[in-house]
Amino acid sequence: MRRIAVTDKPGVGKSTVVAKAAGKIADKFGLKIRGIWTSEIRKEGRRIGFSIEDLARIWAEDLRNYLGCDLVVIDEIRPMELKSEEFISAVEEVLESDRHVLAVLHRSSRHQLAQRVREEFEVLTVDEGNRDDLPEKIIGRLR
Repeated sequence: MRRIAVTDKPGVGKSTVVAKAAGKIADKFGLKIRGIWTSEIRKEGRRIGFSIEDLARIWAEDLRNYLGCDLVVIDEIRPMELKSEEFISAVEEVLESDRHVLAVLHRSSRHQLAQRVREEFEVLTVDEGNRDDLPEKIIGRLR
């Protein structure tokens, strides 16, 4: 089982890296992927909230439905999501499983779940110089 998290500053392309890697993994290897996807809602250039999509549907509940999948994707483990006990519980259940996990991790959260991910995952830093090549690197590690 492989566990990879990508991290760095907001807006650098962490979620894009994860989306590209997950999409290529599904296409190339036919793996079943489950997880959640969040994206910013912006108004006049300011972030005013987030929308939550599920790669199959529904948020924390979907993380619990990881059985039968090959890879769980979590975008993103950050302060907003870490205010939800349901989200925390669902992520902890995934971490106790034997599934591959690919996650986006807030770079400076001190929440115990974020700390656990830093300790248990291979953490890759995304920057402008490596973000185009990082999806292939992740794919190589998750094969």
